[in-house]
Amino acid sequence: MQAKQITSELLISWVCDARERTLMLHADLSDEQMLGPELGIINPPLWEIGHVSWFMERWVLRHVCGLPPLDERVDEFYDSAAVRHDDRWHLPLLTRERVIRYLHDVRDAVCRVLEKGLNDDLRYFTMLSVFHEDMHTEAFTYTRQTLGYSPPPFATEHPPQGGVLQGDAEIPGGKFLLGSSREEVFVFDNEKWEHEVMVQPFRIARSQVTQGEFLQFVEAGGYENPEFWSKEGWAWREKAQAKCPLYWKQENGEWLQRIFNRWLPLVPNRAMIHVNYYEAEAYCRWAKRRLPTEAEWEMAASWEPETGRKRRYPWGDESPTPNRANLDWHYGGVIEVGALQDGDSPFGCRQMLGNSWEWTSSTFSPYPGFTPDPYKEYSQPWFYDHKVLRGGAWTTRSRLIRNAYRNFYRPDRRDVLAGFRTCAI
Repeated sequence: MQAKQITSELLISWVCDARERTLMLHADLSDEQMLGPELGIINPPLWEIGHVSWFMERWVLRHVCGLPPLDERVDEFYDSAAVRHDDRWHLPLLTRERVIRYLHDVRDAVCRVLEKGLNDDLRYFTMLSVFHEDMHTEAFTYTRQTLGYSPPPFATEHPPQGGVLQGDAEIPGGKFLLGSSREEVFVFDNEKWEHEVMVQPFRIARSQVTQGEFLQFVEAGGYENPEFWSKEGWAWREKAQAKCPLYWKQENGEWLQRIFNRWLPLVPNRAMIHVNYYEAEAYCRWAKRRLPTEAEWEMAASWEPETGRKRRYPWGDESPTPNRANLDWHYGGVIEVGALQDGDSPFGCRQMLGNSWEWTSSTFSPYPGFTPDPYKEYSQPWFYDHKVLRGGAWTTRSRLIRNAYRNFYRPDRRDVLAGFRTCAI
């Protein structure tokens, strides 16, 4: 997307939309649910909604505009780089009513600033703040799943059917520019900049691994057999005492999965979700396959072999739509992997954006010449001990995701909205 396409009016609509989504994700929760239990993998919702508003105030109103804090106390509570995770349940946080007013006040102040016109700094830091909030609204959604709360109260369309999509796409390999183009108006620091890599020819699955396929691994004793697991993966499995994917159970001979607050039968053709890197890696060894590298993944998603150019999205350069990608909560969850053929990449790979994030084998590390952007805590602290994921999930915002976008999680995280696709060995 070019700078001329990012107008004040568009940014105002994004700021309001992101803030409305944050508020809607919490409007139906009780005060007790807003604090939630102390768990090491999530934040208390009451703290997290204050944090996203603080972040926007910090970077837009204070950093760009030089305005004083709207509330002198917020720096003590909501700076994630300064406030220890375990302390977030025990701070004298703003009350629910006060923090919601704070969300409205920051939103309105940012919109007033945007109405006066744009410069490069205001454009950049408003986009940073909106995308940051978009990431947190995805986290708010899987927090509701983790805690067994009801589904988010959004209207969604009935999931399309599409069955499975068998077979591999043949990727010829060759020289490839990995990373984001300098023509993009906004990129995160870990995507800078596209640089030449050599990719060997490979074959990658046209679709993500399904719940039915992963069930075969479970029923074949995959969680009990250490030969399918790396040393680190088996140590995780032993410590976690994992015998099947998170939110799965067998009852009266039937496999069920918990989707928010309801136990429902598995839908075999839908994409796998809520598995960590170790589980994906173990499945691959059992299936005599492997995970793609992030360069392979990006090449399969974006490269046009006839022209040698990269696409912004698998289908081209046009913005995502519901017939191309399962994003923006549109279908309310993962869908069948054979659906949405209009979103195919040049090589015929389907749903490379949306549905569930896809683990790659690549360790999260800087591209050549990396320098941190002003928000220094975004990437640099997480290099070398996280794994790269690509493609987005059903909750990811379409304004955020692109083929070159890099997500990253610790390899033991399985509460996040992650699945995978495989490559031939």
